[in-house]
Amino acid sequence: MEISLAFLIGFFAGLRSLTAPAATAWAVHLGWLRLQRPLSLIGSVPSVIILTLIAVAELVVELPRTPKRTAALGLVARMVTGGLAGACVAVGASQAALPGAALGVIGAVVGALVGYQVRSRVVKGLGIRDLYVALVEDLVGIVGCLLIVSRS
Repeated sequence: MEISLAFLIGFFAGLRSLTAPAATAWAVHLGWLRLQRPLSLIGSVPSVIILTLIAVAELVVELPRTPKRTAALGLVARMVTGGLAGACVAVGASQAALPGAALGVIGAVVGALVGYQVRSRVVKGLGIRDLYVALVEDLVGIVGCLLIVSRS
């Protein structure tokens, strides 16, 4: 059961690529996740600050040149952050890093594809602005990540 949290943190990385590593960094920094080097470096003060700032920027700023989450660059970024967060969550739950990373990568791909489809269909089906759906998606990603890292 605990190893499935690695998939879930990856899934949320698929929705917002930097929310998962930022939440993981805070969890390590606050002692919720206990990791050894080199993974423990994610909880260092510089890592927490940098990941938090770019995660907030990702939530606030949606640039026209930002690659789509399903485009190669966007998907690879989500796979990397999902794999990192998945490895940290797995190790924090006394599991092996490599299976956790693999589940995080798979979760990120699933999250990116499902998130894209759900968001597109909700916007088209309900005829509401994408911004409102994006805000709900952000909230789901943040709360989901926090629930996962607090349970690991």
